Amino acid sequence: MMAAMNLEEELKETDQILAAPNGAANEMLDVGQEDNMQGQMEEFLGPQAEYNEEEEERKYYRRKRFGVIKNVLAASVAAMIMYSVYMGLLQMQLILHYDMTYREVKYSNLGLEDIDRKMLRGINVTPILGLLYTPILIRFLGTKWMMFLASGIYAFFVSTNYWERYYTLVPSAVAIGVAIVPLWASLGNYITRMAQQYYEYVNYKEEHVQEQKKIPKGMCHKYIIIFQSIFSIIFHLSFVFAEFPMSLLLNDHILDKNHVLFNVKSCGAKISGVVPGLNTTVLRSLPQSMKLIIVESVLMGFAFLSMIIFLLLCGAAYRPTEEIDLRSIGWGNIFQLPFKHLRDYRLRFLCPFFVYSGLEVLFAITGLSLSYGVCTLGLQKLWLLIVVYGLSCSIFSFLSLCLLRLPRWVCLAAGASVHLVLLVVLMVFSPSPRHDEYEAPLLIISMLWGLGTALNKTGVSTLLGILYAEEKERLDFVYTIYHWLQAIAIFAVYLWSELPMRAKLAILLATLLLACYCYWLMERRLAKKVRHRLPRIPRPRHKVKGYRYLEEGNSDESDSERSEEDDENEEDREPEEQLANEFRAEDMEAERRDSGAHEADSLRVRRKRAENH
Repeated sequence: MMAAMNLEEELKETDQILAAPNGAANEMLDVGQEDNMQGQMEEFLGPQAEYNEEEEERKYYRRKRFGVIKNVLAASVAAMIMYSVYMGLLQMQLILHYDMTYREVKYSNLGLEDIDRKMLRGINVTPILGLLYTPILIRFLGTKWMMFLASGIYAFFVSTNYWERYYTLVPSAVAIGVAIVPLWASLGNYITRMAQQYYEYVNYKEEHVQEQKKIPKGMCHKYIIIFQSIFSIIFHLSFVFAEFPMSLLLNDHILDKNHVLFNVKSCGAKISGVVPGLNTTVLRSLPQSMKLIIVESVLMGFAFLSMIIFLLLCGAAYRPTEEIDLRSIGWGNIFQLPFKHLRDYRLRFLCPFFVYSGLEVLFAITGLSLSYGVCTLGLQKLWLLIVVYGLSCSIFSFLSLCLLRLPRWVCLAAGASVHLVLLVVLMVFSPSPRHDEYEAPLLIISMLWGLGTALNKTGVSTLLGILYAEEKERLDFVYTIYHWLQAIAIFAVYLWSELPMRAKLAILLATLLLACYCYWLMERRLAKKVRHRLPRIPRPRHKVKGYRYLEEGNSDESDSERSEEDDENEEDREPEEQLANEFRAEDMEAERRDSGAHEADSLRVRRKRAENH
């Protein structure tokens, strides 16, 4: 037994001797692995030799700039497609409904003429109320979603033409009238905001950009000029594409000018109304119903395409926190602010130009193209006059880029001068009906009118963006006033349809002269540095308390709001702080008294207990 126990002890000692070097080796191996892993982690998490932070930042903001350009092109193309569909369908519909044979064969007892009158009334009269609800809609939905919703309403108008009845056409026309002012106010606001964002992404290293302060005066004007010009160039092509249904489908079915203008005695400045004496039968043969359905289906597809472009390709105009701040000033304030902005003398002096901008565009479509063009050349040449006018508007919109080098009044002055000469010429121009020799002069007049329209429309939109470039929280109010007055002018054109042509031209001429005079007064006041009056926009009142609003400072407020708030509260802060300090001192003193009284009571209780014990 003793020998066995001695043998076991010797074996254990040898195992311990052999295990010691192996254990040390394992421990050294574990330490080496830990050092290796720690070195790999430091190499992975540490600064990379190939990573250039400044270069990556530059690439990021370059992508942002490309995104802004994509947004401008997408909004312009979507608006162009939408209005091409709308104007093309409306023109084809009015021509078909005007023909007496089409009405009797297709819809004998429906009363299409009465439906068309009420439909045009809904389109032209409803926008008068646009000033009351447009800012609320834009602030509630956001700029991008307002454009998307308006494009959906235009698509709804196209869809109702599959079933032409009173209860389909008239409500959709009223919906179009409701959406016109919000759509155009959103588009103007959107293009100007893209110019501001592009400036921020170009100058991302500037301190005022990083701190989201107001843009310095005049710094983003060149981007506003470029983006507004791009929008005008693309959008005015809608007049060209709107004539495709007319030229491809209806033109082969329209009778020649000798039949259509058989009872027309005079044209141009001598007439009253639109085209007095126009034959009620203008179609040689009725187009096949299947062809009309195919054309309407194609137009419906393009209307949906414009909706998809607005939805998927157009980015947001404001940051999410900025949109929350914009709608958190109170709906009552949002309703009142468009009216309060009319206190600004710059807007008041530009109001005649806003009105003239609506008058001259609709006069080009109804007065110039119909009372001069169709009355002289026949209905078959209507598409040619509109195409020339649209191409002229689109091409000559390039001229607004001259504002990058010339003063801002050059664009408006040049456009007004062209229209002034044309209005004088049109007042004495009375072509004879059914004479082809007047085709070239009428095409030249249409081209020159398009030149004036391009300079006026682009000039007014650019001027508004320049005047309010640093006030991003006011853009929707300003563009709402602009397009609301345009809608008032369109309603005036609808009312004056039966007036003599010279009376219409006299109204246009008087409005143009008044607009030029008021614009001169505005520029004169700005040159004298007369201070304009802007209504104060209230501070956002946030109902939801999140981490974003626990901070005292608002990163999205402008310097004007911050300075106004500071000036108002600067005098009240010191008394409030003094009162707070006094209250704190009184509370601390009361707590000390209470604690001392409690200690005295506790000592008395202990003494009584000791005596009793």
